[in-house]
Amino acid sequence: MHSHRSVVLASRNPGKLKEFREMMAGLDVDIVPLPELAIPEVEESEDSFAANAVLKARHAAQHAGLPAIADDSGLEVDVLGGEPGVRSARYAGQCASDEDNLRLLLYRIACTGAVRPAARFQCAMAFVSDADDPAPVIARGTWEGFVVMEPRGRNGFGYDPVFFVPTHGCTSAELPPEVKNRISHRARALMELRRELSAMLRPRSAATA
Repeated sequence: MHSHRSVVLASRNPGKLKEFREMMAGLDVDIVPLPELAIPEVEESEDSFAANAVLKARHAAQHAGLPAIADDSGLEVDVLGGEPGVRSARYAGQCASDEDNLRLLLYRIACTGAVRPAARFQCAMAFVSDADDPAPVIARGTWEGFVVMEPRGRNGFGYDPVFFVPTHGCTSAELPPEVKNRISHRARALMELRRELSAMLRPRSAATA
């Protein structure tokens, strides 16, 4: 039985779940990961991160009967016209692995002849109180950097091994998780979302004090 502050996190990505739980620590919310619930997949059919995040949040809320948070995020590379963008998780195909996606990304960049092309991680996060919420809370975060052609680092997931963070002189996958979770696109979106939801999710003791 979940508490009245239970919120479904609409993600099956274990790396994302781990990051999200670490970043949500201290907030009086019981995060219910999607794999705990028998919720079918939803096709990410929209053409923007925000629209996909809302789509996933509504879908999870409808099936779980709980409020839901979803995020949609991805990498945009300028020399590839913003690819892989909203298709980041399935760049090399619907069932592609992180390695498949990374290999395709580096191949396509190599074909352009670009060296260290500018890139950014984008994240849009959506909260819905229920499936029919007329005013979803949407937060966004951007993380600027560039792509290196040799993967480096063992932390993170997805494109982290090739996303170079100029402010820290290393790839995202070389950052300690606690550092990444302060400065990443997802961290920035979540900080904005937490500000938006702070009154709604404030601990009961604080709200009545």
